Amino acid sequence: MDIVRDHKIIVIGSGPAGCTAALYLSRANLIPLVLEGLQPGGQLTITTDVENYPGFPQGILGPELMELMRKQAERFGAVFQFESVESVNVREHPFVIRTDRATYHCDALIIASGASAMQMGLPSEKELQGFGVSYCATCDGFFFKGKEIVVVGGGDSAMEEATFLTKFASKVTIVHRREELRASKIMQDRARANSKIEFIFNSTIDEIMGAKETGVTGIVLRNLVSGERRPMAVQGVFVAIGHTPNTAPYVNQLELDEKGYIITRHNSTATNIQGVFACGDVVDHTYRQAITAAGTGCMAALDCERWLTHERITERWGLEKGEEARV
Repeated sequence: MDIVRDHKIIVIGSGPAGCTAALYLSRANLIPLVLEGLQPGGQLTITTDVENYPGFPQGILGPELMELMRKQAERFGAVFQFESVESVNVREHPFVIRTDRATYHCDALIIASGASAMQMGLPSEKELQGFGVSYCATCDGFFFKGKEIVVVGGGDSAMEEATFLTKFASKVTIVHRREELRASKIMQDRARANSKIEFIFNSTIDEIMGAKETGVTGIVLRNLVSGERRPMAVQGVFVAIGHTPNTAPYVNQLELDEKGYIITRHNSTATNIQGVFACGDVVDHTYRQAITAAGTGCMAALDCERWLTHERITERWGLEKGEEARV
């Protein structure tokens, strides 16, 4: 039997954006329900050391940071549920969210479902995530000082990541599946002009070598024209083949850009649907940092609270539940 539960506000996603939104909402006595999804804590849970989040001068482990964020929101009353969203209907109000366990109705919805870095699909890649395999040069480049690393990809993101990594690495090799790069000319020219960057075309990585104890020690390259396989000694692999926003449930409901990211109103986290707000990497394909995600999570909570007050839904919800209405 389908269980239907009513909530004033639901937050989808439990990364820095979702946790920050939950914190601000719960401190406003709005008691949000947070649906954590398949990866509670978001992408930071597969990151080892985080050294660029303010307030932690010695750095902090990604999973530890997300656990602290969650506990802080729970301290003020936010409720977290380990459930995966299967469908969302925002065409009617209250909104309907179906998970793998229940059906929920809510007056307001904050989408903080993030974006997933596209992966190569290698077992060794998954095993060494956070131990030499990374998807964010800005996050992890500092840990590769004086090392030789590989960047996988041929688009603007790969050129940008490779160029940034030359600040730390002794050598950066870009590995691309095709004969020509997909990146814009200006990004290509910038990368080609950098003496620390080399290119290997028509090739892919068949295996990443190493262990959690030692980190990445090398890769096995395969030439897609000749089929030749050869080892290459490197100490890091940065995968830059793109990100996919987790917006599948909102197609044909919310306005999305050509890459699938949710479009929000200028200087706001509001979407094209009244009462639906979006924050974090699900709207951001430029910065993709924990601190910027947390900032927009705060914005979404404040926008949501103002909308509820303006629509007087907060007051109506309280009266329906037999509670004292908020002034």
